[in-house]
Amino acid sequence: MDFKEIIINNSKKAYEMYVPHISVDTVIFGFNGDQLKVLLLKMKFNQQWFLPGGYMKKEENLESAAIRILRERTQLDKIFLQEFAVFSELNRSEETFKDFPDDLWHKKRFISVGYYALVNHKDVSPIGDELSESCDWIYLDELENQNITMDHKKIIEKALNTLREQISYKPIGLNLLPEKFTLPELQKLYEAILGRTLNRGNFYRKIKNIGILKKLDEQRKGGAHKAPDLYTFDLENYFKILENGITNW
Repeated sequence: MDFKEIIINNSKKAYEMYVPHISVDTVIFGFNGDQLKVLLLKMKFNQQWFLPGGYMKKEENLESAAIRILRERTQLDKIFLQEFAVFSELNRSEETFKDFPDDLWHKKRFISVGYYALVNHKDVSPIGDELSESCDWIYLDELENQNITMDHKKIIEKALNTLREQISYKPIGLNLLPEKFTLPELQKLYEAILGRTLNRGNFYRKIKNIGILKKLDEQRKGGAHKAPDLYTFDLENYFKILENGITNW
């Protein structure tokens, strides 16, 4: 069975399994210590990159569908997940599936709900499917050179802009950094998200004032300079501030 036949067969099953006209697209961000990256699938049938996405089963709500899709692609259960936008432009998928019959499920008009997720990329085992050639991390600064399907590049940009807005009133880092980290490593994460350099002194002062860090009696060994102190997140305060927002940033 070739890829076109698989897609058509999947379309027939979709009419029975899923709620029509609603889809879910997930933007999964990871951080390698220097740059942000996003998890994408490369499809065999057109060699285009897709966001991990899918449809809402008839017995699911939207968040449950997003959690299931994320689990299928990352093999992770506990993921920071945030709904960030709805995409309802006309003809979002017609061009991508132009060579398929008009009654194809994927070719119908879909309103897509976007979720972004923050994960430690080292914990992720990317999983593709029978239609994908690969499931890989792509650095954000490489996206312009990639053949990305439909409006998925726009969805990624909206997810990043939302993350940039929320970083001013929500703590960031728990899902992107290792358990132990240095202040320079935390600053690099903020700079990667914001896309600009931050003043070290101001950043250190502000991040410590929030009250989400615990200084450990350990240092990061190695390197030519003095070993920097290691920190971890104060989980109780972190989740409290995540819920209530930062008031002293």
